[in-house]
Amino acid sequence: MGIQITPSILNADFAHLGAEVARIGSADWVHVDVMDNHFVPNLTFGPTMVEALARSTDVPLDAHLMIEDADRNALAYVEAGCGSVTFHVEAATAPVRLAREIRSHGARASMALRPATPVEPYEDLLPELDMLLIMTVEPGFGGQRFLDLCLPKIRRARELMDKHGVETWLQVDGGISLDTIERCVEAGADTFVAGSAVYSADDPDRMVAELRAAAERAAR
Repeated sequence: MGIQITPSILNADFAHLGAEVARIGSADWVHVDVMDNHFVPNLTFGPTMVEALARSTDVPLDAHLMIEDADRNALAYVEAGCGSVTFHVEAATAPVRLAREIRSHGARASMALRPATPVEPYEDLLPELDMLLIMTVEPGFGGQRFLDLCLPKIRRARELMDKHGVETWLQVDGGISLDTIERCVEAGADTFVAGSAVYSADDPDRMVAELRAAAERAAR
C-alpha cells in the first residue's frame, strides 16, 4: 500500500456535498468528519446524510467519529455505506470488541488518538486495527495549525507497527498541506487527511495530486 490522500469535506460546501465530492475524483477516500457537539464542540453529519453521500459517489467513505458512545453508534455508519470507520479510543469503552464488530460488518476498523493521548498503551491493539489515526490538531474544527509536537508520536507508532509486523495504515489528520505532508511521511505516515488545503484551492483535485506527489517524493 502506497501513499493515500483522503480529503476531508469539513471545509466543503455542505449545501452541495455531492458536487463537492465530485471535485476530488482522484482521491483515495472521502474523509467524513462526524461530530456530535459533545465529544467535540461542533456538530456536523449523521448517518442519514452519510448514507445520501455514499449514494452520490463511487469514492469510498472514511468516517471519522468524533462522538461520545462510539461503541453504540459506530455500526450505524457502516450500515450507511462507509468503507472505513474510525472511533476515538477516548470515547470507546471496549475498543477491541468495537474494532472486531466493525470488521465483521465488512468495513475497515480504525482507531484515533487525540494529540495528548500516547500510542504506547495501545500497542497490543494494533493487530486488531486496519488503520491508526494520529490527530495533529485538537479535533473539532477544520483549518487549524499543524502541531509539530505530534511528529514523535507518529514515529513511535510506525516503530510499533514495524515491531509487530502489521499492515495497519498510519493516518494523520490536522493541518496537512504541502508545507507539512513531507514531515509526516518522513515520520512514518502513509495516509493523509487534508481539508482546508484541498477545498481552499482553485482546483481541489489538482491539490490532491500535488499532495500525493509531495508525499511520494518524501517516501522515496
